This record gives sequence, C-alpha cells and structure tokens, in this order.
Amino acid sequence: MNSPQGGTRPAVLPTLLGLGPRAERRRRALPAGILRLPTIGVDIGGTKVVAGVVDGEGNVLEKLRTDTPDKSKSPKVVEDVIVDLVLELADRHDVHAVGIGAAGWVDAERSTVLFAPHLNWRGEPLQQALSERLRFPVIVENDANAAAWAEWRFGAGRGEDHMVMLTLGTGIGGAVVRDGYVDRGKYGLAGEFGHMQVLPGGHRCPCGNRGCWEQYSSGNALVRDARELVAEESPVVQPLLARAGGAVEGITGPLVTEAARAGDPTATELLYEVGTWLGVGIANLAAALDPGRFVIGGGVSEAGDLLLGPARDTFRRTLTGRGFRPEAAIVHAALGNEAGLVGAADLARQVARRFRTIKRRRVERSAAG
Repeated sequence: MNSPQGGTRPAVLPTLLGLGPRAERRRRALPAGILRLPTIGVDIGGTKVVAGVVDGEGNVLEKLRTDTPDKSKSPKVVEDVIVDLVLELADRHDVHAVGIGAAGWVDAERSTVLFAPHLNWRGEPLQQALSERLRFPVIVENDANAAAWAEWRFGAGRGEDHMVMLTLGTGIGGAVVRDGYVDRGKYGLAGEFGHMQVLPGGHRCPCGNRGCWEQYSSGNALVRDARELVAEESPVVQPLLARAGGAVEGITGPLVTEAARAGDPTATELLYEVGTWLGVGIANLAAALDPGRFVIGGGVSEAGDLLLGPARDTFRRTLTGRGFRPEAAIVHAALGNEAGLVGAADLARQVARRFRTIKRRRVERSAAG
C-alpha cells in the first residue's frame, strides 16, 4: 500500500496509527476491549523522562519520572532509562504497547528520530531498538504531535475537527489534528511553527536562522528579556531580581509568571510582550491553515490570561480578513504536563490489537505443544 506520506508500509498501519481521514471512525469501530487496554506513554525531554500507564479514557494510572541522562551520553544510555521505566511499570500493570513522545524530528514512519536538539540522537532507529528490548509493539512520535492528539481526544480539543496545538516551553512546538488524524506532513516534520520567521534580521535562533517566532514568544524569550533588563541595570526590574534572590540566574519563566500574578508591573509587561508575539504568529497560522481552534499548552501557558489575553487581542487585530471571516477560538490546554505521555499511550493503544493477537497465538501454540 502506498503511504500518503511517501514510501510503503503494511496496509494495517494507516488505520491503526491515525494516518488517514477515516482513521478515527475506524478507531471507534475497534472492539471496546481493545480501546480499554492499558498502554504506556513515555515523554522524553531535555531534562526529564516521564513514563505512565494510561487507560482507555486517558487517565494516568501510575507515573514514574527520572532525569534525562546528559546529552553527551550515547543514545543507548537514554534507551536504558526508557527500558527501565517501562519494565518497572509493566511489572505492575498488564500493558500491551508503548508510545514514545520524543522532543525532536521523527520520520514519517514513526520509527526513527532524525534529530533531537537536546539529546544525542541523529538518525536514531528508536522504534526498532526499543521493540527488540521490550518485546512490546512500540511507536515513536514527536512530542508535540502526541500532546495534540491527547488534547483532541481527551482535552481542550474535543469536538473540533480541525485543531492546531502550540506548546510554549523553551521553544515553540506545534501540531495539527484534522479529521481524526495527526497531519504530520509528507516527511513527518510538519508543525515546526516556532521556526517561522516573524522578524527578518532578528534574534539569532539555535536553528541557525534569525527572527524565528520562538525567539519572541517562548520561555526562553521571556527569561532573556528579563535578564537583559538586569544587564542594563534597569530600576524597573529590581523587584523581580529581589524575588530571584538577587541572582540573575534565578530569574526563570515560572518566577516571572509568579511575579506577574502578584501584580509586578515589569513581569506583567514581559508576559504581555510574549503574548503579543504569540497573537501575531497565531494570526499567520490562521491565514495559512484556517483551523477552528488553537489549543495553547506548555509551561509558559500556565500564565493563563496574562499571556492569552494579549494573544487574543493581537490575533483579532492582525488576522487576515478580520471582520469578514469566522475567528478560531484560542483556548488553554486542559491536560497540562501529562498531555505528551497520554497522547503517546493512546496512539500506541491503536497497535495493541496486533500485539494481543500475537500473544494469544503464542499461548495457543504453547498449549497445543
């Protein structure tokens, strides 16, 4: 069967992995027992690895967390951590598949991590490596795609047939869920919205370009601007610096958000600027994609309306065709930090049927022998 994203794959995979417009209807047609199977989701970031057992309703039954090994370590070291967490959970739960949400570029086959900026993964065949060690079916997905799937299935995107999710953390991650499937693009690399250029000649981005959106609307942007005020010895930032114990390194995104909630005017202004840039980028995405809803997640989104208020205002002011077209809703994500592992586990659940069939046949052969 020819894949819509190029290449070939077994005919069963498009249905089970959500690759076509009819995938969600087919998923709902699966036996109820399959949909309730517990699976494990793993969310791999630059600082932590979180694994959890998730049921068919998106509830996390048990969760484990550990630090991500230093990025200078070999890929196998990170794989060892994943295997240890999964096997510990599998000892206590009858799980049937594993979904990996990786912070990086994942190929269209969802088997290889092409590039992970915070890990030493370059063309890493993660799906094969983990499947051989775990003896479970494994899928690998970009972490933003996994989070978007979770919000569409269980959270703030429910009921919307065309949704865009943005995750605001160190940078900006993104994903599109449309007609019941994750739109990954031809090569699996869609959703890198953080690297749209919004200001030519602007701040240098680690991707090598200048003026990328995430340089103006992310956790890094928030912290950078606050610390630049300290470097300029601006008196307006002194209360914020005092809150950080007098150390510029103590100024973090959560601290700025906390200060803004407490009424600090400089912290409020910093979040307003980040929110304004967020609205600019969302208006650009609306012009290109025309979704019905934008779901905003990630750590920076915990600022709530301090961030989303100016984003909505700027979106309405800059939206192409404003006043003559419907406007997409901009809402806060519902699942928080668990979205990535919940989404990865739910995507894995769709391949659990194959594992269950194989397991049953092994039992039958053993009994016959």
